[in-house]
Amino acid sequence: MTAPATSTPVEFAGLSREQLMVMLHQMLLIRAFEESAEQLYFQGLIHGTMHLSIGQEATAVGACAALRPEDYILSTHRGHGHCIAKGAEAGYMMAEFFGKETGYCRGRGGSMHMADVETGNLGANGIVAGGVPMAAGVGLSLKMQKLDRVIMVFFGDGAANEGAFHESLNMASIWDLPVIYFCENNQYAMSMAIGKAARIENLSERAAGYGVNGVTVDGNDVIAVYEATCTAVEHARSGGGPTLIEAKTYRWKGHSKSDKQRYRTKEEVKEWQERDPIGRLVERMQRAGLLDESGFTQLQAKVDQEIVDAIEYAKSAPEPDPATILEGVYA
Repeated sequence: MTAPATSTPVEFAGLSREQLMVMLHQMLLIRAFEESAEQLYFQGLIHGTMHLSIGQEATAVGACAALRPEDYILSTHRGHGHCIAKGAEAGYMMAEFFGKETGYCRGRGGSMHMADVETGNLGANGIVAGGVPMAAGVGLSLKMQKLDRVIMVFFGDGAANEGAFHESLNMASIWDLPVIYFCENNQYAMSMAIGKAARIENLSERAAGYGVNGVTVDGNDVIAVYEATCTAVEHARSGGGPTLIEAKTYRWKGHSKSDKQRYRTKEEVKEWQERDPIGRLVERMQRAGLLDESGFTQLQAKVDQEIVDAIEYAKSAPEPDPATILEGVYA
């Protein structure tokens, strides 16, 4: 295999080899984090439930790579990847899973409510489409303060059928708010196939009804996601208003840990697994001479160690003091 090149071909959207390596590292870290979290759940070390995004890593990484550190995101119940892609530390995330005091939400939020305001992650939401109207509020705040920032809100295909989605998109449209609506269409809202929930082929077509830009991209192609998001971010930052991005992807696992997955076939899952977004990026980088087997092995070993360190940190982190249980609770 050829040695890493010093420049990148046009097919990588102007991203340098170093930037591509960062994106690959994040995708591998998201995958490893969630696989480990699932194992810890089955071992009884993590309680409650969780919603895994294994197979969707390209959407989170490609989208967040187009943002500046000072830009904001709002996430979903399937938001571990968004959190990592926006710069979160795996150790603090794992501590949150373990319900420890040093977790991002002091152990109160768990899997579905991860937030890290310092990196611009304003939080995940257990309510379907719950973050979508919040994005309009954040966008209005940014515009009123004349801040050169944008807000990107992630949501699933099921959320695109909620009234809050339409209300938020309409408001952002008429006020030209700097909002990027990012729909991760993973083909199923719980057990409801998208083909049974919408008559249109692409959910991005709904943008036309509000006079804003809409685009559908291959959500398993991190470069395509990055390019589409860069265009939307530039449009929003320049005062052009919102964009609706639909990234077609797939979750390999069930909706949640209680999902029996009787609504889809093993053949369908296998077909999508063959479109693995991580494997596709690795193959493209190898073909372009930007990554060799040794480099990939070293990167995977680095990620594996990060996960080991994160778990050890979480296990040794302090438990919350029961006397503080009402802190942060208000009406």
